[in-house]
Amino acid sequence: VQLVESGGGLVQPGGSLRLSCAASGFTFSSYDMSWYRQAPGKERGLVAIITSAGGSTNYADSVKGRFTISRDNEKKTTYLQMNSLKPEDTAVYYCNARNFYFNFWGQGTQVTVSS
Repeated sequence: VQLVESGGGLVQPGGSLRLSCAASGFTFSSYDMSWYRQAPGKERGLVAIITSAGGSTNYADSVKGRFTISRDNEKKTTYLQMNSLKPEDTAVYYCNARNFYFNFWGQGTQVTVSS
């Protein structure tokens, strides 16, 4: 099982990034997919979640209207489009795959929002 995040980096406030999470080794279409983030000295928290069929999404209040989660079950990839980035969005972003039985994590990708 692998979840490999990519797309992180340094961006100025107000900028955009798109994170990708490529999955392998499990039945991707059967899992709800999420993005979490963890800033230094803080607990890891949920950013966004999308159900297995992609029919439903939910977001943390702090990112509503700015971030969009999506998935491509053919490509076994989940995305997080991040717009209007703020310095407080700086964190390591983690991809998560979950169903009733299993819970998988990626290694994380750093997002830094700074001028």
